[in-house]
Amino acid sequence: MGRVAVHPVVIVAFDGVQLLDVTGPAEVFAAANLHGARADARYEVRIVSPDGADVRTSSGVRIGVDGGPDSLPARPGTLVVPGRSDWRRAVADPALTGLVAGLVRRSRRVTSVCAGAFVLAETGVLDGRRAVTHWRLAAQLAAAYPRVRVEADPVFVQDGHVVTSAGVTSGIDLALSLVEADHGPAVAREVARELVVFMARPGGQSQYSARLTPREAGHPVLRTVMDAIGADPRLALDEVARDSGVSGRHLARLFRSETGMTPGRYLESVRLEAAQALLEAGEDPVDAVAEQSGFGSAETMRRVFQHSLGLAPTAYRARFRSTHTSPPSPASPPAPPAPPSGSPISTNG
Repeated sequence: MGRVAVHPVVIVAFDGVQLLDVTGPAEVFAAANLHGARADARYEVRIVSPDGADVRTSSGVRIGVDGGPDSLPARPGTLVVPGRSDWRRAVADPALTGLVAGLVRRSRRVTSVCAGAFVLAETGVLDGRRAVTHWRLAAQLAAAYPRVRVEADPVFVQDGHVVTSAGVTSGIDLALSLVEADHGPAVAREVARELVVFMARPGGQSQYSARLTPREAGHPVLRTVMDAIGADPRLALDEVARDSGVSGRHLARLFRSETGMTPGRYLESVRLEAAQALLEAGEDPVDAVAEQSGFGSAETMRRVFQHSLGLAPTAYRARFRSTHTSPPSPASPPAPPAPPSGSPISTNG
């Protein structure tokens, strides 16, 4: 490489790996070097495979690697373990799990993208830790590795020096959050602008839209109720139940049996999404957003935001919009509006 690595980043690649799990974080670290990373903490990314050979990804694209285990620094700064949709084949590969286990012991910071959490779990580093993977795989991770404290919803979770992230694109969010931790929010914002992505989504942000849940509800009354709440999150549950011809108790039973959550939790999730969309796209004061999204008061909305996302509503608006909006100069056209929230944000990997 011609120079001494000041922050070595090791990304593990293997046959069947999800392409974006590898290239997404790599692009973020490379962009950070070009957009303000401190000279004494620049990233040097090395992609390695268990045998040092190039790999074929799940999409069929081949990735050239920098070498095998013998080519790595003694003390990597950051380890990134990507995943593959067939995680059982990954954890059954002793060369892969052996490589990752050795790197886990040597690396200052350990991370995974999507189904890479299964490989980390196989090494034991996730035992007793909070962890996340793609929402479709969360139950499988919990069943296969019961000592891992699996969380199904967040985009990424940090527990000590270990950070796990959800579906494929969340590897970019993860890498942006690491850049922010290493070099500050200004550099992370510049990287996000360069890559034309949102500033790292808060780790507690949901992986999927609550408003899409009615598609998976089997009972027609429940679908009607959920659609009504999605259309107007200001509705009260007793009002919706009455209009649907069921009691509040029966509605609660339907929610628990069909969705695994209470009516109140679903209503709060929809209101949170509505408030996020209003904060992202508009200029209304926080009090008005709280009223329009059904929270009723700014204080109630603040508590839900803090509990669910770890951010106050004002901080969420500033962080989300900092990705691609800034006060336009007189010579500059206004930034385009943020795209709407309300669809799944990641795919299996």
